[in-house]
Amino acid sequence: MKTAIYPGSFDPVTNGHLDVIKRAGSLFDHLIVGIAYNSNKQTLFSIEERLNLLKETLKDVPHVEVIYFSTLLVDFVRERKACAIIRGLRAMSDYDYECAMYQVNIEMCPEVETVFLLASSEYSFLSSTIVKEFARHGKSLDKYIPKQVRRALLNKFQNVKQ
Repeated sequence: MKTAIYPGSFDPVTNGHLDVIKRAGSLFDHLIVGIAYNSNKQTLFSIEERLNLLKETLKDVPHVEVIYFSTLLVDFVRERKACAIIRGLRAMSDYDYECAMYQVNIEMCPEVETVFLLASSEYSFLSSTIVKEFARHGKSLDKYIPKQVRRALLNKFQNVKQ
């Protein structure tokens, strides 16, 4: 069985993330969506909230598991016996960062491939940061995030316009 890991902070998960998850899920027997701890990021949602939102959003997507991890990605990949790391690319700025990460990961874990999936055109600009800013200012989020996430996000900003 071929397992891949799609790591990220998912704060919050967007439709762009879901697009990558569904596409990656069709390429592998098992996909682990790994919610990564990142000491450089201040998150809006707690780990528990992100886990619950992702599990709820992905409950009908087959062969997908959601797990939190706080180790190095390469250690998590080995622990889960994965053969690939999935990374989504939106723009050239993503490529520069992801290329550097690929080089480090392949040096530390040469048996694991990195698979880059380009963002679908309708999500090429979308990020969790943009979604949070839209929510902070009460803008429509319907085409950017799943409904479960929309409710949670609006509640965070006291804009309960559900």
